[in-house]
Amino acid sequence: MPSASDFPAIGQVMAVDDQAVVFQPLGTRYGLRLKTASEYGGAVGQRIEGLIRAVARKVITVPSGGNFVAPIVGPPRTIQGRIVHLDEKQMVVQAGAPFIVELPAEDDAIELTHGPLAVGALVNVALLPSARFVPLVRAPL
Repeated sequence: MPSASDFPAIGQVMAVDDQAVVFQPLGTRYGLRLKTASEYGGAVGQRIEGLIRAVARKVITVPSGGNFVAPIVGPPRTIQGRIVHLDEKQMVVQAGAPFIVELPAEDDAIELTHGPLAVGALVNVALLPSARFVPLVRAPL
């Protein structure tokens, strides 16, 4: 059974700033400023895999639209995309990159206007300002 950590973001760390990085997901021009648990000491300007973790303030199911992150430069505040993994506490939303999103605890923070939360559903998510990047270190084959 897959878990949320089975959906890494692939891209490049473009800059390092204190306890944050600017991450550019593969195939985008986004410059996502994401917090790190400690000072980042990994590769800059090279391909890397990592987890983008965020906490939802509000989740709304929507009828149509594309995948996006807003703003395109800076800390992500809004994402929209399809759910690719879902459990009782979190979901993975493919929104230009996979975001592991902790669901809000309050029932009124989830609006199911256009159907239930389910794999394949399109959602718009307002994020709390705490999105973070967790670099993955893969064991050599």
